[in-house]
Amino acid sequence: MVKDKIRQIGVILGTVLMLGNIVLASKIPYNGVSTLEASKSISIYFLPARYAFSIWGLIFFGLIIYSVFQALPAKRQNDTLRKIGWWYIAGIGAFSVWIFFFHFQKYLFSTIMMVCLLIAILVVYEKLEIGIKPVTNSMRYFVQVPFSIFLGWISMSSIGNIANLLTHYGWNGLGIDAKIWAVVMMVVAIVIAELTAFNRQDLAYLAVFVWAFIGIGVNHEGVSPVFEAACVSAAIVVIITVVTLIVRPKLKS
Repeated sequence: MVKDKIRQIGVILGTVLMLGNIVLASKIPYNGVSTLEASKSISIYFLPARYAFSIWGLIFFGLIIYSVFQALPAKRQNDTLRKIGWWYIAGIGAFSVWIFFFHFQKYLFSTIMMVCLLIAILVVYEKLEIGIKPVTNSMRYFVQVPFSIFLGWISMSSIGNIANLLTHYGWNGLGIDAKIWAVVMMVVAIVIAELTAFNRQDLAYLAVFVWAFIGIGVNHEGVSPVFEAACVSAAIVVIITVVTLIVRPKLKS
């Protein structure tokens, strides 16, 4: 019982500290630049338009909802929430450190932190068993959906962080044009989305990929073949989603 209370408080404190760190990063700001200004130093074709980053507002809202929900006395001994609590704390801890390194353009360390965050949230996602076992509506909308959206964006962000790291250190892409590499990264993202679509039928997760691809297209309108690849990628994810929603239930039966 005591351990459960500590975990619940830890999740709340972790979320509060993460949000506070985000505010401080832009208000102080770290390294004399806001988070938006720091992101402007990134020059890769996998980067979506600025408006696409507004999804962070939805992500933070979802994490606040989860944090409050898991702290309810009735949820103290919930086995699923027990399994994910400390992994969530580890993940947002890595995210807070990522913000610091990102502002100071320490891209190697920021990428490592992003990968740590990705791993932690992947573990949370697996333990939630989204699309595998039935859950109550409250668990679905207050826990599963927030983490689906979070993981979707972090999946795309991790690809972008790695691409930015390679660019920062002068990797020449094996002589292949950077635009082509952007297309390759989109193909990788599509494969990730397809596997999730078939195994989990997670609409919230897939919707994030569509949002990101559209953002990439908007940011690189007129830049061929990046713009075309982004549009096609968004369409493919939508088609994959529709097909798996129809096919997977039939395979189960």
